[in-house]
Amino acid sequence: MDADDDKPPRQNVAAAMPELLARSRGGDRVALDRLFAELRAELKQVARRQRARLDPGETLCTTALVNELWMKLQRAPPNRIADREHFLAISAQAMREIVVDHARARRADKRGAGVASLALDAPDALQVAMPDDAAQVLAVDAAVQRLEALDPRLAQVVVWRYFAGLEEAEIAAALNVTERTVRRDWVKARTLLADLLGDLS
Repeated sequence: MDADDDKPPRQNVAAAMPELLARSRGGDRVALDRLFAELRAELKQVARRQRARLDPGETLCTTALVNELWMKLQRAPPNRIADREHFLAISAQAMREIVVDHARARRADKRGAGVASLALDAPDALQVAMPDDAAQVLAVDAAVQRLEALDPRLAQVVVWRYFAGLEEAEIAAALNVTERTVRRDWVKARTLLADLLGDLS
């Protein structure tokens, strides 16, 4: 691992971002690789949040999750990435899918073990308890899928805020809405998600 992996992106990244985004939208894999490399430190932060909900003994380390993300992006068709926030949001969604697949594989031989309820009543309305095992990862994923059927935008806010830990401003930019709207959506989403988790328990 390079020592620079955890350093913030260089200041010249902002200047290069529009060109990299335009080239990646056109299917330029070299540009996508460069974009990935420039934002690797931020992607690793997202990966750490994703890993926080797995069992302590899990073998899916941060670097492995980021590497799996890179391979997933390479296999996917060109995406119309609008900006940095959109790229991080897409990456967060892809990491969520990787973590869920990993959790599903780990739980394949443990059916009937039960699912613990997820605490969503933290004093701070913008913070929730992270799942700490594979069973809860699958429960939250199932609830988010049901929420998506009810309100796709609320489900997207949950994925980006809860799974990826993106800030309100980043989510607002990705959705092209105000931060106030994101806060309102998050409060509503938490209520619906708690109800859905109750139905699944």
